[in-house]
Amino acid sequence: MTQRTHLDDFLRGRIIGRLECGRTQLEVSDELGIPQSVISRLWQRFHNDGNIGLYARRPVRCVPLTATHCRLRLGWSREHALWTSQQWACVMFSDESRFSLQSDSRRTFIWRAPGTRYQQENITDQHRYGGAGVLVWGGLILGSRTDLHVHIGTMTSQIYRDVILEQHVRLFRGAMGAQFMFMDDNARPHRANIVSECLQSEDITRMDWPAFSQDLNPVQHVWGMLG
Repeated sequence: MTQRTHLDDFLRGRIIGRLECGRTQLEVSDELGIPQSVISRLWQRFHNDGNIGLYARRPVRCVPLTATHCRLRLGWSREHALWTSQQWACVMFSDESRFSLQSDSRRTFIWRAPGTRYQQENITDQHRYGGAGVLVWGGLILGSRTDLHVHIGTMTSQIYRDVILEQHVRLFRGAMGAQFMFMDDNARPHRANIVSECLQSEDITRMDWPAFSQDLNPVQHVWGMLG
């Protein structure tokens, strides 16, 4: 009697992902140690109804990009495509993000079996008025990083200058010298006159940054892993 091969959700996703990237069924079979007949049936099912046993519960959200945004992002990428590792080693990437101190049930998803919706392990608390949160800021540079700054409240241009630039960024400029370059995004407090004047007085070079380019900033991905 032939033993049926069991594929869990993660493994089915791996198979379909490889096939969509152009691998042949035989290659995937050899890589994952799964009979080609099983892979063939899964692939056929996927093409028939788009279903491999995983169900989407919320669409991916992304920033809508205009033609201008795309052009500026492409221009920035081409301008820096040939940068050497030594040049990138002089760039400090920075970013800030707000984290809720209480669970956000709208952003939480779980895997559960049918009929178990109201079991205790599948229930999360919901705070009607959102709850408190903190703002965190951090900077990364090759081989080093700033301390994590935690701020309660709103990040104003004055706080950004007096705390972020004076207490964190300026120290790296002093240690690295004139080749140091600072990257921050185009948030309004970052582009205030008092911030630009501070950067100029400290002789800190600011990297040009295209709007709506969070995905190009490595710090942004750190927040995603933490949150």
